[in-house]
Amino acid sequence: MKAAILTNEYPPNIYGGAGIHVDFLTRELRKLCEVSVHCFADSPARAFGEFEDPKFKKILEPLDTNLQWIAAMRGINIVHCHTWYSHFAGVLASRLYQVPLVLTTHSLEPHRPWKSEQLGDGGYAMSCWIERTAYQNANGIIAVSNKMKQDVIELYGVDESKVKVIYNGIDPDFYQPIFDENILQKYGINPNKPFMLFVGRITRQKGISQLIQAIPQISPEAQVVLCAGAPDTPELAEECKSLIAKVQEKRNGVIWIQEMLPHTELRVLYSHATVFATPSLYEPFGIINLEAMACGTPVVGSSVGGIPEIIIEGETGFLVPLEHKSATDFSPKFPEVFQANFAEKLNLLLTNPALSKKMGETSRKRAETVFSWKSIAEQTVDFYKKLL
Repeated sequence: MKAAILTNEYPPNIYGGAGIHVDFLTRELRKLCEVSVHCFADSPARAFGEFEDPKFKKILEPLDTNLQWIAAMRGINIVHCHTWYSHFAGVLASRLYQVPLVLTTHSLEPHRPWKSEQLGDGGYAMSCWIERTAYQNANGIIAVSNKMKQDVIELYGVDESKVKVIYNGIDPDFYQPIFDENILQKYGINPNKPFMLFVGRITRQKGISQLIQAIPQISPEAQVVLCAGAPDTPELAEECKSLIAKVQEKRNGVIWIQEMLPHTELRVLYSHATVFATPSLYEPFGIINLEAMACGTPVVGSSVGGIPEIIIEGETGFLVPLEHKSATDFSPKFPEVFQANFAEKLNLLLTNPALSKKMGETSRKRAETVFSWKSIAEQTVDFYKKLL
């Protein structure tokens, strides 16, 4: 059996959870079946000239790359797509080569309205249409959480029998408690003071602006470390920069690391952190929570999407309720309340090292026993065989 894996992100070009998922999943899949990976780095995008809206290129270039992939898929038995960026090629390849189409649901475009800032209104309408078409033509769908299974059924009307829940995973041999104070000092972090850690892209989805606005309510004895880069838009980058600057004027110990750190260094930051913060407004799964937990760090996260399936309330961290403005606007209905509640839960761990240590140990055990990539790959191949 030969599976074609279609993805935007693939090493060394990884900036989000979907790329990490594909990286580790394919490592294990190769032990079970033949795999070919088709990613954006494979095919240089062609020039499209000038448009009234330059954001159109952000749609047309991925579609061009998708078309270039098609000829390289001969001999495949199944095509497996990750994120809408690869769905156009998946639908065409499934028809052309007469093989089953599998989609992994990392997120859903209609649940990410802020993408219109990145793609423009027309581009966002296109990405939603491409995704809908793929889901309505897929033979099998893998949801990374039970919440995502419910969402995809409700949003696209797919048959429940087509959808299987297979969690994201973690490599516990790589992500484990590793300590190196030199790396902390490299980024200006005091190893003798507790700190809260955030890691993520600068995007509406990750809720970073909510976290920054909560900082004045976080214990002044603790450091706040924000590993935040790869902004969706220049405007969002400026907004984040302005919010952080205002906080830094009034409070010491707010450290902003703007580059995307290598995971060899990131796991050290996870390990030293007193608590990891995930203030996401929308999060189908949240693989980054597993990375922190595997490094022995408890997590405070929004109670949205798949996060409650990872964090055990009061055992591996805390969940913070989040009421959205509406079914299509995921920003907090009561932002001040959300920010205050988030800061309160962070402070419970930042001011209680014994509790942080206990929850961190429980987090590590949960990551090791429940979220293994080996098991996830085996479940994926079983799903392929069922479809074939």
